[in-house]
Amino acid sequence: MKILKKIFKYLGILILLLVVAFFVFTAFPKYNYLRKAIYYNLADIDDYKIFDNRTIKAGKHQPWTTTKDYNKKAPSSTSLQKIEGYETVSFLVLQNSSIKYEKYWNSYSDSSWSNSFSMAKSVISLLIGAAIDEGKIKSVDQKVGDFLPQFKEGLNNQLTIRHLLSMSSGLNWDEDYAGPTSMTTIAYYGKNLERSVKEMKVVTTPGKKNIYQSGNTQVLAFVLEKATGKTVADYASEKLWKPLGAKHDALWSLDKENGHEKAYCCFNSNARDFARLGQLILLNGKWQGRQVISEKYVKEATTPDKSLIAEDSNEANNYYGYQFWILKYKGNTIPYMRGILGQYIFIIPEKNAVVVRLGHKRDPQYGDYQAPKDVYAYLDAAFEILD
Repeated sequence: MKILKKIFKYLGILILLLVVAFFVFTAFPKYNYLRKAIYYNLADIDDYKIFDNRTIKAGKHQPWTTTKDYNKKAPSSTSLQKIEGYETVSFLVLQNSSIKYEKYWNSYSDSSWSNSFSMAKSVISLLIGAAIDEGKIKSVDQKVGDFLPQFKEGLNNQLTIRHLLSMSSGLNWDEDYAGPTSMTTIAYYGKNLERSVKEMKVVTTPGKKNIYQSGNTQVLAFVLEKATGKTVADYASEKLWKPLGAKHDALWSLDKENGHEKAYCCFNSNARDFARLGQLILLNGKWQGRQVISEKYVKEATTPDKSLIAEDSNEANNYYGYQFWILKYKGNTIPYMRGILGQYIFIIPEKNAVVVRLGHKRDPQYGDYQAPKDVYAYLDAAFEILD
């Protein structure tokens, strides 16, 4: 009995020492992100509540119309069961510029904010297109070093905006979502994106291989800030959210109060307003007769760069453009935006349609075109509804 008491005593002392050591270690600014990372454990669609945010202001609302058969045609019970199995909170189908079907779960609605996660990468791509259109950036082949001095020497000097857009930068970014000390975890929970970017360097020749790295998008955001003299959120409001007639303000989560946008993720909006981004792509960058983003750029952004080697093979890249994914399914070529928990905006030109899905889970397995297998559940459900 005495031995057990001693064991528990020393075990208690050891745990106390470890707790004290953890709090001392994480008191250093470089490591205090670990407290938030361990406390919250995994990213969630409501994480805007735990971060500082910058508002992406909406302008004059341009309401959606609904089709004559709005919500009368629904997915089959089998399809709905699959959709609900992935803990979906929003599912919306748009056809011929009108809402044909929408459904919400778990107290979410057409006005609920939800994290875009990596769909934000596609937003950054569109903003790069806008900056090129107005001459703030010369072209996708302009060197990154023209904006960020750290990319002026050695291999760094070879880096262009195209390389960042196409995820072929050769940067030393660790795309690990589970590791507590990975660059992605530090960027997500940390408070110094500027330091994260300054720690990046080109380690392999750019423009050779597609390797998915969130760091590419964050560098693009810093380029945008330098090129436009505006915050990413303010530029998004000016070039996208206001012209597209969003109903609600959106939020872009920051690394700290008045800090930098987490550009590779964390654009918070709702299904109806997210659908506007899909409709813009469907119309090749045009909105109500106005060319918001040049057609040339939109087509390039949503076309795979086959000069690059695919990440998971030695074959040509057939699935990634400029921060947009592309897949082929049932005779349709479908550009889409996607996030880690199954956030999707699908653009289906052959059906003149846009599909939005938001939720908590994504299938861990992948099919062709590096597409998570849950995408087929949403596309099949949409095809059951679409004319």
